[in-house]
Amino acid sequence: MTAAVIDGKAFAAGVRSRVAAGVAGLVAKGITPGLAVVLVGEDPASQVYVRSKGKMTVEVGMNSFEHKLDASVSQDELLALIAELNADPAVHGILVQLPLPGHLEEAAVINAIDPAKDVDGFHISNVGLLATGQKSMVPCTPLGCLMLLRDRLGDLSGLNAVVVGRSNIVGKPMAQLLLGDSCTVTIAHSRTKDLKEVCKRADILVAAVGRLEMITGDYVKPGATVIDVGINRIERDGKQKLVGDVDYASAAEVAGAITPVPGGVGPMTIACLLANTLTACCRANGLPEPEGLTA
Repeated sequence: MTAAVIDGKAFAAGVRSRVAAGVAGLVAKGITPGLAVVLVGEDPASQVYVRSKGKMTVEVGMNSFEHKLDASVSQDELLALIAELNADPAVHGILVQLPLPGHLEEAAVINAIDPAKDVDGFHISNVGLLATGQKSMVPCTPLGCLMLLRDRLGDLSGLNAVVVGRSNIVGKPMAQLLLGDSCTVTIAHSRTKDLKEVCKRADILVAAVGRLEMITGDYVKPGATVIDVGINRIERDGKQKLVGDVDYASAAEVAGAITPVPGGVGPMTIACLLANTLTACCRANGLPEPEGLTA
């Protein structure tokens, strides 16, 4: 068996196209969605990511507000900026780029964001709303994974899903979203006993454990759908490469469908950030939410 490749790059382009159409409809009503991104310090990877977000925000017709702060900014100064953005009616989404410098308390910063503008879906209120099946802002990467799974498999009801990884950013919200679609869900991790056997029971296997190529083909149930959230930079054959938490070559021989790295889940994260900003803008203005762009 050779797995079908789930093309996240192409699917993300379609999501951005739908977002752009939704934005155009709002602009015709005199409303322009706005996304504010706050970058603290000079982390190179964060700088690249923020530039990419800004570029795509403008491409779909939204306003992009970038706030670049010195790495030495105080907690009070950062919280004051967030308070300004919370109060700004032109800003519908607020994202503080993580990680933050060590002297800043990430939880306090995240929870200072207005939950209705928390397009990362990390605020404790949104976490609770998602866990109880209520309307929330949904974390972007798990939302992107869910979209890919729904597109590939249709109705997910009754399928066995295993999420390898228990982070607040991916693992836990991914499990909640799969539960919401009536999957039978197991959250596993690097310390799970008999992890291989647990994974081999999965119709849907989501790898978000943060370990280079940890999930090999013998972890995969024949015909399963494998979603690889991992992004690991390595040097191989004298070249810099991106690889996932799944050993793609061996897993692709067993799985029914699989996301590659790069070109799988990664492009969906920014696409879903834009979708969340559009959703937040619609909610703020009492307008119907765009169909198919949230959980």
